[in-house]
Amino acid sequence: MQQPNLLKYRGHWIFDLDGTLTVSAHDFEHIRRELGLAPETPILEALHAMPESEAAPLWESLNELEFYYAGKSSVMQGANELLQKLHDGGRQLAILTRNTMPVVEQTLQACKIDHFFPLDHILDRDSCIPKPSPDGVKRLLNFWQADAKDTVMVGDYLYDLEAGKGAGVATVHVDTRGNLDWAEFTDIRVEQLGEIIEYI
Repeated sequence: MQQPNLLKYRGHWIFDLDGTLTVSAHDFEHIRRELGLAPETPILEALHAMPESEAAPLWESLNELEFYYAGKSSVMQGANELLQKLHDGGRQLAILTRNTMPVVEQTLQACKIDHFFPLDHILDRDSCIPKPSPDGVKRLLNFWQADAKDTVMVGDYLYDLEAGKGAGVATVHVDTRGNLDWAEFTDIRVEQLGEIIEYI
């Protein structure tokens, strides 16, 4: 059962990037093939598990592929309206992503939403333990000196929701495919990002 007032007064909002704020151009299976990984293998975890000498050139290739795809990203329908409403309401906004900072900056600029997110409000995979760890969410809570009960994690994938739940914040699943997945990690489910406006 969705709680209509759960998000209404929360002042701190953390967003995933690809697939949440942006329509990702990433072809992850193509990336896996280029890196020699099996289908559906978690990319970051696979590279971290390799010996450094083996992983180093793959990290370089991954960075190049991600940067290429970042420039092809487009803004998610409803993102500008939601971010503007939150910004106008004095809410704090942040991004927590498994990308690198250059890729994040390229993506935000391509989508023309970079002005909503100061660089110190963006945590990439090198700034914290990547999702699904709650480390990034907890770091942002500490940075803001915010309470988990005043914070929201918004994402389109299980890792986003697990990270939010692990840190004790409210979670919003942007379920554009309408699959109703991961209900146990989801407080509010929307099919379009702009629907969140109804809850705030």
